[in-house]
Amino acid sequence: MAKKQKPVDEKKELRSESRKRSALNIIFGKSSFLVFVIFIQLGLFVFAMIKLFDYVSVFVVAISSLTVAMLIYLARSSASPEAKLSWMAIVLLLPITGALIYVWVHTDPGCRIERRKADEINKNTKKYLYDDSDVRRRLSVPENSYCGTADYLKNAGGFPLYDHSNVTYLPSGEAYFSSLIEALESAEKFIFIEVFIINEGKMWGDVLEILKRKAAAGVTVKIIYDGSCAILDLPYGYPKTLKKYGIEAKMFSRLRPFISTTYNNRDHRKIAVIDGKIAFTGGSNLADEYINLRHPFGKWKDACVKVTGSAVDGFSVMFMRMWDVEAPFSDYDYEKYLTAAPDEKSSGFVVPYSDMPLDEERIGEYVYIDIINRAEKYVYIMSPYLILDSGVITALSLAAKKGVDVRIVLPHIPDKKYAFALAKSHYAQLTSFGVRLYEYTPGFVHSKVFLSDDVHGVVGTINLDYRSLYHHFECALYMNSVGALDDIKKDFEETFETSMPITEETIRRENFWTRLRGRLLKIIAPLM
Repeated sequence: MAKKQKPVDEKKELRSESRKRSALNIIFGKSSFLVFVIFIQLGLFVFAMIKLFDYVSVFVVAISSLTVAMLIYLARSSASPEAKLSWMAIVLLLPITGALIYVWVHTDPGCRIERRKADEINKNTKKYLYDDSDVRRRLSVPENSYCGTADYLKNAGGFPLYDHSNVTYLPSGEAYFSSLIEALESAEKFIFIEVFIINEGKMWGDVLEILKRKAAAGVTVKIIYDGSCAILDLPYGYPKTLKKYGIEAKMFSRLRPFISTTYNNRDHRKIAVIDGKIAFTGGSNLADEYINLRHPFGKWKDACVKVTGSAVDGFSVMFMRMWDVEAPFSDYDYEKYLTAAPDEKSSGFVVPYSDMPLDEERIGEYVYIDIINRAEKYVYIMSPYLILDSGVITALSLAAKKGVDVRIVLPHIPDKKYAFALAKSHYAQLTSFGVRLYEYTPGFVHSKVFLSDDVHGVVGTINLDYRSLYHHFECALYMNSVGALDDIKKDFEETFETSMPITEETIRRENFWTRLRGRLLKIIAPLM
């Protein structure tokens, strides 16, 4: 009797085949070749340094003089205290190599070219940002006179405030995905998507199917994703694949066969704009873990906002500026995409804003510090990481000591062990000030949310760590007195209920090696 064959699980086979293709892409793809070339260059650099040390007796005086000169220079530099200490440690341990690395990092022509290009784009497109003088006159009444943060964003980054804009809070990746799909289906003119990570699966697959249909119907579709995806998530030539479907795509800061510190500046922003009518921003990328179809770190907790009304134009300008970094719109032809209409049902005001690592203005960090400093009753924070500089620590401690209820929700299951160890290195100090810390017991918090006094709120892509605050391109929405703040507060209250409070006993029981790792990593944390 013939043996009965088991039914074929097509989905399982497809997943297996996809993994095989991914492995082959990693091994034989262009990204791997570029990584190999970069490592060859690093190897040659290290080899040259080793050869120099054959003559160490000749260079003892020179090395000592160089070390002293570098320490004096670093002490007088305008870098943050944490960055100064990190560089000093490197220079003391590796005098010649450390000094050369410092010079290379601060004179890298790739970064200079990128900075000039960004400055030119911002200068040439400033005229497309909304003139908010009428809005400010309308809002200059006692109950709405909370414009300090908005004034900073206008003066430091040129970001205007908008009224007549409605905000919907989306407290999970699933809520964002559902709302995004609905918005994409409504597209008639254009779709802009900017995202840090795209990974093949249901989330990206469903979005891509809609984008294909819309592009075939004549809708303009433009996508930016970060070039780091080409290492593990997508083939290096994926933009060419999308072009076959009528979709224009760009990798930001793609790998090239030379060493540059520009690779450290990633596009961490998440923006979607549909027809100038709807915009989204928040923490969610386009991969299945964000909608809990994969569970690498337990339940994934994320947050986004949906914006309608006048403020959508602010996100359109942000997207087009980033697109121009690679290749410009024809003669900065932004106007045809700035079509947002006022939403008369709105309350309060909002400011879409971005931050970049190419200038000295740390907008993302300063907005957070300003919100903490303005708080009178409470400040609630969600962040996947807690790697703080002295400015944020001072603001948190001062607020707590003034009697403000300061609470921070962090992951219980980390995605990066080193980041978790660094976060825990702050626990004892913050709790001693009176800051209340929580770990989200079901899994991983990826939300980047601030809320204060039922008045101020931020939802965006900016984490409380050095990478977000110093090294990444980021974006967010500042909200003042909008209705969505009630939903954000409700989400915080529900998250507190499912989270574990951090106590002195919790901190005492912490693993010795985790504590040690966190303290050692603090030395170089600003450069990570």
